[in-house]
Amino acid sequence: MTKEISRRGFLRAALTSSVVLAAGPVLANPPERSLRPIARGTDFLKQIQTPAEALIRQAKLGGDVAFSVADVKTGHVLEEYNATLGQPPASVAKALTAAYALETLGPGHHFVTRLIATGGISDGVIAGDLVLAGGGDPDLDTDGLAALAADLKAAGIREVKGAFKVWGGALPDVRTIDTGQPDHVSYSPAVSGLNLNYNRVHFEWRRSGGTYTVTMEGRSEAHRPAVQFARMAVEARSLPVYTYADTGGRDEWTVAKGALGDGGARWLPVRKPELYAGEVFQTFARSHGIVLKTPEILRDLPEGETVASHESAPLRIILREMLKWSTNLTAETVGLASTIKRTGTQPKDLRESAAAMNAWARERFGLTSMAFVDHSGLGEDSRISAPDMRAALGHLRETSGLKALMKPFHFRDEQRRPMPDHPVEVHAKTGTLNFVSGLAGYVDLPDGTELVFAIFASNEAERAKLSRDERERPPGGAAWNARAKSLQQGLIERWSVLYGA
Repeated sequence: MTKEISRRGFLRAALTSSVVLAAGPVLANPPERSLRPIARGTDFLKQIQTPAEALIRQAKLGGDVAFSVADVKTGHVLEEYNATLGQPPASVAKALTAAYALETLGPGHHFVTRLIATGGISDGVIAGDLVLAGGGDPDLDTDGLAALAADLKAAGIREVKGAFKVWGGALPDVRTIDTGQPDHVSYSPAVSGLNLNYNRVHFEWRRSGGTYTVTMEGRSEAHRPAVQFARMAVEARSLPVYTYADTGGRDEWTVAKGALGDGGARWLPVRKPELYAGEVFQTFARSHGIVLKTPEILRDLPEGETVASHESAPLRIILREMLKWSTNLTAETVGLASTIKRTGTQPKDLRESAAAMNAWARERFGLTSMAFVDHSGLGEDSRISAPDMRAALGHLRETSGLKALMKPFHFRDEQRRPMPDHPVEVHAKTGTLNFVSGLAGYVDLPDGTELVFAIFASNEAERAKLSRDERERPPGGAAWNARAKSLQQGLIERWSVLYGA
């Protein structure tokens, strides 16, 4: 009986045990290389590894591929390809943003959202205004605002004579992270010093007969407060699926009736995060008997008494979740906050803040190719070379604790099924845009060798063909991305064999 052994199965066996090679059949033609006995099976396995160029050709990605891999302990560069090429990093950029924030703000930094009373307080009555003041917390959610409203009640407040105002001026006002994205994608929301639910609103629809019922909510695990600042209208059309307009101080949406089916839900981006947070807080305050007026946006933060506050988790926890879920809003808020602390001034936009981070990376690591336009990697104009990304991660290995915050990379077999018992461990940050894929991080081999690497691939010609509306689900994008991930795994498996002790 003959048993077929897959290439990856052979690799796995070779990395965990010695390989015994049996004599093969007599060859009819002269051999191309000597048939001298090979002393160790691992030496033979190194000889038969597919060259990196062949792996790249097999992936059929078109465009450009670049990579760099080095030994962490010695810093010795083991292998590079297209070393001078600057590539879009996509969300791999978040690894450097995390390092920027850890060094600048510190791993124990907390973002604080405050309730400020002006005009004095007497017998539970605020004589002036109540201000909901954001501190740049990227993780503030509906449950957090519910707790803040309960704290306001517990502080003895029962009435506010003046206005209810909201302030997000701790960070610059950014209407969308990347203007090239479709209006309705939730991964490109507004950015503010006062954010809620990653600046996403929950849209749900249900059909009864020929009529649709729609809701717009600031939903969380425990609460479903309805909001009015964002409204949805169902219109009799097939395309476009969504339209957006900033009308009368509201987020006005329409959706094509022909695209809805019987029911469903999705998150939509918020363009007015201060009003969103204010409206949700107003609902919770009312549940405690504190009636607040319609929220008003405040440009300058007044002096007053802090009557309640909500503190975020420590920054290291926020960054761990950011690297796990690749949340763009988190990357932009922590990047902006870091720039403000480092420079002492507020940047006018994401590009200016990213320029400050580029300057930090040049000074800190000697990077010459890093040219980011934001902190999340969503902007397609960002560039960095594979050697520069690898070099930065190599420097950070012993100084930042970044590796511990990165999520594991899961190897897959030929049927794309997870391989949980793979002997090689990888902690890395992925990055995906349309026809762009990146992976950078650390490889732990069974013999104790540790590698640091960066892999970037992009097909700019295919990206250029896409219309704005096609960017959410581009034709051919999923298949291209799957091939790119297979290439990444193939390169890591190659390095695992070639560069182990």
